[in-house]
Amino acid sequence: MNTPRSRSVALSLTAVLSAAALAGCGNDPDPVASDPASTSEPSSTPESTDATTEPTDPAETTEPTQPATTTAAPVYFVGDTPMGPRLYREFRQVEADNPYAEAVALMVAGDVVDPDYDSAYPDGRFASIEVDAEEGVILVEAADDGWNTPAPGMTKAQAELAVQQLVYTVQGIAQDRLPVRVWLGDPTNAVPLFGIDTADGLTAADPLDVLALVNVTSPEEGTTVSDKFVANGLASSFEATVPWEIRQGDTVVLKGFSTAEGWMDKLYPWQSDVDVSGLAPGDYTFAAMTDDPSGGEGPGPFEDTKTITVE
Repeated sequence: MNTPRSRSVALSLTAVLSAAALAGCGNDPDPVASDPASTSEPSSTPESTDATTEPTDPAETTEPTQPATTTAAPVYFVGDTPMGPRLYREFRQVEADNPYAEAVALMVAGDVVDPDYDSAYPDGRFASIEVDAEEGVILVEAADDGWNTPAPGMTKAQAELAVQQLVYTVQGIAQDRLPVRVWLGDPTNAVPLFGIDTADGLTAADPLDVLALVNVTSPEEGTTVSDKFVANGLASSFEATVPWEIRQGDTVVLKGFSTAEGWMDKLYPWQSDVDVSGLAPGDYTFAAMTDDPSGGEGPGPFEDTKTITVE
């Protein structure tokens, strides 16, 4: 087993898994960072691809309705923050008939869209994953015993973050806070994950302890924008204030702020209309931040950045 990569924490891997269906990822699907039942839908969250064909003339032969081929899944990666490595979320399009397989494969492999993110996993893979509705647990099958103990050089904090990366991803897909059990050989044979016992079911840690306190959902990394666009995401920021900036190199060329739906106890949705009609065409960086009431005396604000192109 290889040593984890040096940035934040590390990994590369592929996963082969069996799955359950993902329902309604458009509403913030994270079951801990915000409550799906009370969260407004992000305006640019990816939606399922629907191949349905509607005929314009009833006399014409209608094509059979095709099921959605892909769906949006929340995948959690690791990124740097003023308080050490934490989890950031990307919505990724995955196969609708088996979202766990592809989403967890992306997670463990560190297959990111935003190059600021990475993964906490060393080389290896999971063999399968499924939701046992009767028992009320998400069952994750280990491929072998290589991840039973921490990888060489992996600290306890890194191991715990890797565990949370898995828990947040599969619970987000399930949209349920079901405990997660890792097994090998027999589903009743729970095994540790990087030395952390899973027999009683892994649960999501407090989001304020493991998630980056600001996360940009839209614009996505590499988005092209013109005139106006809507920026949104999740944050837990002082007095719900979420400042944002557009930078060109080290120069701030535009700034504003959003007011999130809440703060303090978890991450809440924020949204802001951004007018870039006065900017020259070119490449820029959109940055959303937490407010820093300490005036620089504390660790500093959390930040999530996305490269955008203004046309």
